[in-house]
Amino acid sequence: MTATVEPEVGKSRRRKEDERLVTGRTRWTDNLALPGMLHLAVLRSPLAHAKIVSIDTAEAKSAPGVIAVYTAKDLDPDGSIGMPCAWPITPDMAAPRRPVLADGQVNFAGEGVAVVVARSAAEARDALDKIDVDYDELPVVLDMEAALAEGAPLVHEELGSNRNAVWAFDSAEAGTGGEVDAALSTSDVVVKRRFRQQRLVPAFMEPRACVVDPTGPHLTMWSATQIPHILKTMAALTLGLPEHRLRVIAPDVGGGFGGKIGVLPEEMMSLLVANKLGKPVKWNETRSETMLAAHHGRDQIQDITIGANADGTVTALKVELLAGLGAYNGLVGPGVPILGAFMFNAIYKIPAYHFACTNVYTNTTLTDAYRGAGRPEATFAIERMMDELAAELHVDPLRIRERNWIAHEEFPYTTVAGLTYDSGNYEAATEKAKELFDYDGLRAEQEKRRAAGETVQLGIGISTFTEMCGLAPSRVLGSLSYGAGGWEHAGIRMLPTGKVEVITGASAHGQGHETAWSQIVADQLGVAFEDVEVLHGDTQSSHKGLDTYGSRSLVVGGIAIVKAAEKVIAKARPIAAHLLECAEDDLEFAAGKFTVKGTGTATTIQDVALAVFAAHNLPDGVEPSLDADATFDPENFSFPHGTHLCAAEVDTETGRIRLRTYVCVDDVGVAVNPLIVEGQVHGGLAQGIAQALFEEAVHDEGGTLTTGTFADYLLPSAADLPSFTTARTETPSTTNPLGAKGVGEAGTIASTPAVVNAVVDALRHLGVRDVEMPMSPMRVWRAIQGGAR
Repeated sequence: MTATVEPEVGKSRRRKEDERLVTGRTRWTDNLALPGMLHLAVLRSPLAHAKIVSIDTAEAKSAPGVIAVYTAKDLDPDGSIGMPCAWPITPDMAAPRRPVLADGQVNFAGEGVAVVVARSAAEARDALDKIDVDYDELPVVLDMEAALAEGAPLVHEELGSNRNAVWAFDSAEAGTGGEVDAALSTSDVVVKRRFRQQRLVPAFMEPRACVVDPTGPHLTMWSATQIPHILKTMAALTLGLPEHRLRVIAPDVGGGFGGKIGVLPEEMMSLLVANKLGKPVKWNETRSETMLAAHHGRDQIQDITIGANADGTVTALKVELLAGLGAYNGLVGPGVPILGAFMFNAIYKIPAYHFACTNVYTNTTLTDAYRGAGRPEATFAIERMMDELAAELHVDPLRIRERNWIAHEEFPYTTVAGLTYDSGNYEAATEKAKELFDYDGLRAEQEKRRAAGETVQLGIGISTFTEMCGLAPSRVLGSLSYGAGGWEHAGIRMLPTGKVEVITGASAHGQGHETAWSQIVADQLGVAFEDVEVLHGDTQSSHKGLDTYGSRSLVVGGIAIVKAAEKVIAKARPIAAHLLECAEDDLEFAAGKFTVKGTGTATTIQDVALAVFAAHNLPDGVEPSLDADATFDPENFSFPHGTHLCAAEVDTETGRIRLRTYVCVDDVGVAVNPLIVEGQVHGGLAQGIAQALFEEAVHDEGGTLTTGTFADYLLPSAADLPSFTTARTETPSTTNPLGAKGVGEAGTIASTPAVVNAVVDALRHLGVRDVEMPMSPMRVWRAIQGGAR
């Protein structure tokens, strides 16, 4: 056995996972078929708001293959079960109980009303049509502002209001900056705008699903989830189950984007039904159910005010949000806008800042985390405002940004929101992006098209962004009333043959953890990349963890692996010294070898592992094990950044948009696997561009989702997107030993404002200063007509 020499970190390796994922030689939740397994189907309300007068299940119970039909009273007779919310953002937050099945009242179209248990999925779904529900329809409220108006219909009458909570941050009160209104009153220029963040559907590849087996020594649940560890704890707390007898497995999961971060009523329902019947059960939703009842993302109204001096120096920023929660609180839904509160100031030196958010209930599907979770909304607002400020002052929008951003020599820098950015170089990323984009050349072309009055106009969009990744230091989360910590756990097992098993609490759902973690361990221990196996997603083998979201996998979970590897080496050192008959202080460790300083005498860590297995010749008092665990709690967030530039052609007669050029230069710190980074950026760009141009969850006036299929909810294909030009700059993070910063959400955060800024820039000379998202040809055309008047 020989140790590797060439570093693995920084190498563009193809992902270990992809062979089984691409060929289908793997196990998804819906692939599971257990002996005697029954199938669940959920009857969902067609109405957005109604009292349930009666539910007649008699005909459904006698349908072919049906074993049972349950309503709320059957599964939760005393009405004690409520779905968890882990983020009560204020002590007085109004929090209605969300039942497993609607209990006397439905509050959004798609809420579960009854569940059929049958021998096959087809029989269960057929029987849904035989359930007769008598509803007494109630008034609906769908608009956030209307929901807060006096006399508005109440989603939850017992709360007395549709207001969930008000959360505010003020730089003067916090001691991080000046008083906003005073700064605005003395500013030479004050710009006010309103932006709308439309509702989005995460639209993951694999619909949500779970299987529960109550027949073994443990109650075992397989779920298409991002959060097996959190799901286990929350299920135990919600249903009163003994946590040590509950096992949760997330097999290969076909995407999540935050949409699988919830603890689902259907998961709790499956546990209850399996326990009641003593048989395995499976629930697998249809795609239409995903669109209807899985949580949505975004949904904000943003009123933004920015002040500046005549030279473009920003003096103040005021943010007032309305955030739509839908009918209930998601697992972290109330706190999603709060994540954005710390990012509205972005990369800029803003001396005074005020943020206030009002969370609102409406008769719609609940909202929760969606790729970026609060950071895309914040970045959109500030980057749109920087363009609006530049237009007001008649200067190039890049000049405004350069005048206000934090210079590279000013790091570490504590922002007006109270975060300390440890490293960055916005100048370098922007300069590289400009060069790849041909910024000056495209500006010249734009002027020619305007002067000629061409039908197709050219616009240039800019987004210079940063984000906070690695959610997060536990003490910070505690100060924000978040219900968990931000640490992550890892373990390393050295096998007798020199192979290595890595156990991670960061459960992957497409990010490439098995490959990246193998590269990290190969470098840390000096073993071959191929000799590392990564185990994840099973709370029995990986007993401790906080899972995957918020771009935390590498910068928290990856660092836990580094710490575990350091412990393995520390445990191996006295054994290696004993085998080499030298003092521990005389040993050097590099590339997988312990070498006696000044000599060629050495032994590999694999040889030490075999000696430990035999345990024939160990130092006195040393246990025969190299295995080690580590839990890492970060001291700070990490702060990747970048500059994205978009050139868009807009047909002023039809409103058609064509993205001609898209360049992004991202700084994600040290890239463990550049190929994975590239894939993450490309996927993120597709989702961010889709918000700008294509995607929107729309309800009719009665609260029915009218975009409930992919025929109506538009997802872009490769043909709808340009070829991306991507590059990286690198300023390593100073807060973790890998120097990594996170990349999973960067493309989504930066791309939406870049595209919208490009379209508005193409039309600004026609009087257009905003186009509502998604910027369909009709909306663009109408904006042109309104601007021309």
